[in-house]
Amino acid sequence: MKKWLFLSILTPLAFCQESWSQNVSAEKIEALTDEKFIESITNLRHFLTLPNDGNYPEQIATNLAWCDSAFSDLKFKTQTIKTDGAPLLFAEKVYHKNRKSVLFYLQIDGQPVDTTKWFQPNPFSPVLKEKKDGNWEAIDFKKLNENIDLDWRIFARSASDSKGPAISLISALQILQSKKIKPEYNIKVIMDFQEELGSPDLPKAVAQNRELLDAEMLFIMDGTRHLSNLPTLTYGARGIATATIKIFGPKYALHSGQYGNFAPNPVFKASRLIASMKDEKGKVTIPGFYDGVQLTDKDRKSLASIPENLDSTLINLGIAGPDKVASNYQESLQYPSLNIRGLKAAWVEKEVRTIIPSEVIIEIDMRLVPETPGERQIKLLKDHIEKFGYHIVDSLPSNEERMKYPKLASFRYRLGSQPFRTEMDSPIGEFLNKSMSSVFGKKVVNMRTTGGSQPIAPFIKTLELPAVSIRIPNPDNAIHGPNENIRLGNLREGIMTCLALLTHKL
Repeated sequence: MKKWLFLSILTPLAFCQESWSQNVSAEKIEALTDEKFIESITNLRHFLTLPNDGNYPEQIATNLAWCDSAFSDLKFKTQTIKTDGAPLLFAEKVYHKNRKSVLFYLQIDGQPVDTTKWFQPNPFSPVLKEKKDGNWEAIDFKKLNENIDLDWRIFARSASDSKGPAISLISALQILQSKKIKPEYNIKVIMDFQEELGSPDLPKAVAQNRELLDAEMLFIMDGTRHLSNLPTLTYGARGIATATIKIFGPKYALHSGQYGNFAPNPVFKASRLIASMKDEKGKVTIPGFYDGVQLTDKDRKSLASIPENLDSTLINLGIAGPDKVASNYQESLQYPSLNIRGLKAAWVEKEVRTIIPSEVIIEIDMRLVPETPGERQIKLLKDHIEKFGYHIVDSLPSNEERMKYPKLASFRYRLGSQPFRTEMDSPIGEFLNKSMSSVFGKKVVNMRTTGGSQPIAPFIKTLELPAVSIRIPNPDNAIHGPNENIRLGNLREGIMTCLALLTHKL
């Protein structure tokens, strides 16, 4: 297997020449991080040059080889887990024969890119930028050798989601190795190369490798921090289910002058269907959609304690007011959601033409919570469409169906990641808060759940592992979109976080 080049970080500090058995102080963690911070940035920069769309086997193979080399250099035992689809990479190192293991989950793949929307030539050629007069301007990476502004950012696909978090862990392990400091527990790492595709082969792989993956806790190195950009722990994630609805009009596009006022336009039909799914306050009107979700007074008190300012959030998002599903942002994440993620009918802008389109495509995503399983939510959505008067066909309607039914639609769906939730007042929460507070004090945000999805349910259901997401990237990182980025200060704190976790007694 091809070996990738990693920077050497073997210069010892005077106070670190032998293995520590006690927790490392915040001052030492900060010094260790800063001594090797430029090398960590350079390793991340190299990692980001590897395209990582999980739809392409050759890109998966290249990233897997890079990760295999990184953990082999750390003296981990690595193993490729073959599946019916994309492989997973497992790495393990036993530091203490009679101590427990912690499993780390790393997402390595990223979303597809539209290069025309990026403010740089290549999303896989990382660019260092600083903000001047409200605009991000490119600067030479050599400036890192002169001084480092922690507000500078690296722009590249997967800088924040989630190669930045992965490098935070790898950098921390490299630093400890160079100082001959043993982590306080044994470490297992599972690397996923199709998270953005819903990790379709992960559940089966977990079930087939129970003993290999067994651990005391699961730390998820993925996800964006709270809006305050304080160090964040998130104890759950919403699942996801998607649906594609086609509303059929005439057999082919018609001239709007010749057939306007005669041939019904499917866009108006689609708009009425879409409008029937939510009321003006933003609440889903599909019967039973929120059934099962109940928040206790304790839950609401915990959610309200998270530092958020409604006015500043609205300003940052550029909206006049929120949907009225819940009383605040954190509460809104505890409920399932329904979103129109895409809509297509004919042409627009320079390509616009005077036609009545033949069909409208509605793309929907629904975020799930543990009380609202995907199968149920999909059935509720389909039932609603049928009750709205639509006859649902498998693909294209036949001539007979076109003559018989005034409302025709097709319905396809896909179930993605399942929701999960770990109790906040649990041993894993206590461990994480103690270790992180040793570095960041009381500036640690504990969130009950996140709005995004993570493929963690198989670990919880199959291995019965408590799982928490350790959030590193800045909240304004343009996740999944053009110009994704990570703030250098967040990367630095990510390495410090991992050093604190690794050197804290379990």
